[in-house]
Amino acid sequence: MSKRTPSKFLKQQTRAFDPDEIFLDSKNLPGFDKDQFEGRIEKPISHTAIWGVFFSFILITFIFLIKVTSLQVVHGEEFLRKSENNRLDHVPLFAMRGIISDRNNVPLAWNSFDDEAARIALIMTETSTTTEEMPFPHRSYILSPGFGHTLGYVSYPKRDKRGYYYQEAFIGKDGLEEYYNEILSGENGLQIVETDALGKTKEGSIVENPTNGVALTLGIDARVQEKLHTTIRDTANDFGYMAGAGAIMDVETGELLAMTSYPEYESSVLSEGKNKKLIQSYNLDKRSVFLDRAVTGVYTPGSIIKPFMAVAALAEGVITPEKQILSTGSISIQNPYYPDIWSVFNDWKAHGWVDMRRAIAVSSDVYFYEIGGGFESQKGIGIANIEKYARLFGFGALTGIDITDEKIGTIPSPAWKEKMFAGEAWRLGDTYHTVIGQYGFQTTILQALRGTASIANGGTLVTPHLLKDPVQEFSSSKIPFSSRHLEIAREGMRLAVTEGTVSGLVVWYVDVAGKTGTAEIDAGKKYINSWVVGFFPYDKPKYAFTVVMERGPHDNTIGGVYVMRQMFDWMNENTPEYLK
Repeated sequence: MSKRTPSKFLKQQTRAFDPDEIFLDSKNLPGFDKDQFEGRIEKPISHTAIWGVFFSFILITFIFLIKVTSLQVVHGEEFLRKSENNRLDHVPLFAMRGIISDRNNVPLAWNSFDDEAARIALIMTETSTTTEEMPFPHRSYILSPGFGHTLGYVSYPKRDKRGYYYQEAFIGKDGLEEYYNEILSGENGLQIVETDALGKTKEGSIVENPTNGVALTLGIDARVQEKLHTTIRDTANDFGYMAGAGAIMDVETGELLAMTSYPEYESSVLSEGKNKKLIQSYNLDKRSVFLDRAVTGVYTPGSIIKPFMAVAALAEGVITPEKQILSTGSISIQNPYYPDIWSVFNDWKAHGWVDMRRAIAVSSDVYFYEIGGGFESQKGIGIANIEKYARLFGFGALTGIDITDEKIGTIPSPAWKEKMFAGEAWRLGDTYHTVIGQYGFQTTILQALRGTASIANGGTLVTPHLLKDPVQEFSSSKIPFSSRHLEIAREGMRLAVTEGTVSGLVVWYVDVAGKTGTAEIDAGKKYINSWVVGFFPYDKPKYAFTVVMERGPHDNTIGGVYVMRQMFDWMNENTPEYLK
């Protein structure tokens, strides 16, 4: 039987509700943590969200597989090599650069280690692990003066801030170091240094041993070279010359006994690059310290060209050796357009009647004016033949010396003048000046040396060279001249010593033949270049020589001859074997 609730009781429980009891305000009365989703009704995740997450995972997995395939399959070998390089360090083992010595095995350039490099090398020998530093030998040079331009200098291997070499080789920068850089350098070796995950190095293995460079022996005698340089230097300083250069060469082989230029740089200073102040002084020196005057310098030859022009005149048949020409001190040429105007071409003095031998000996300008350009009844060879024979003697061409930066020089010609002087025509006076080695004539010391040697040896143009060993073939060529014509030139050069302008080279211990040249330079002709060329011994020529003293006072009477006289006296005392 069900129990019913009395209606009276129901009436007591029923009451009215206020609106604020039904519609609660915005306050979180229960104090739920909404950030933790308390007090919220849970709802099921939608199917769209589930499928979205599923497909996202599928896409990521697909991209991952593609990338793995690319790394492991497509580019696997490439990245393997890179990873190996990350733990294997390639360290160069530097080859020893070839030593350079003179003909008597005196070292001129060799290898050494500075204090720091020696310390590192010592550490390497005393420890069982491989050091990160690998020393390279430094280049040392003979301390005696006179070898800077001949030897040159080197650029050392270079490293970046992290210690990695971006230049692993020595690079020759001038002189023999540059010319023979390839055979002097040798080939570096290679050592592998393995580094583990903790950064510790393990003992590596040499995978390639270095091959040292080839040693060079020069024909130069260090004693003669030093003396030639210091004599040129002292003469320049004592008698007002700016600079100078000289060379001595075997007339048969072309082997250079000495070749030097003043002023010069110190090879070790440029190689090390530490003495910034001295290097800066080289750059600022108005004498052009970096110019190798023996090879790169070009000079107006002046009268040293006369023996060559004498041979040309004989070859062209315009004169005989015995015919005499009168030098009264000048010749005058009438202007063809203005009969009252005469052009005067002066000799340096009145020589009287001179034949070819004596004209060479006293250096008569008038004689060579006439056989060069012609005068009255005397026929001249003309500018075309002047150029032709000058080239046959090697002027206006490279000698082929085994050193860098050789220059060619200039032989004036109508075409040259037209180009240089805006179409101006060639005139007789230009021929006169060219045949005595003036006007635009320019030559190098080596060209003058080789030409002089060809007169001495009977007409063979040899190639001047510094290298003696290892033996290399240096070319030579025979000039198509009569031996009798060359003999006349030799006799004139000997007469120049015994009775002419080269009398300063009269010595009792060796017979010398020579020729001087005084070339006026600059527009105002305030300065001169003083030349001397020649050969010795006269009867059986063995060596030719050339000296030029550059830019001295116009009235200076001391120059190239003075230098060679000091040299001969010194050689007689110290190296007499070269005078025999």
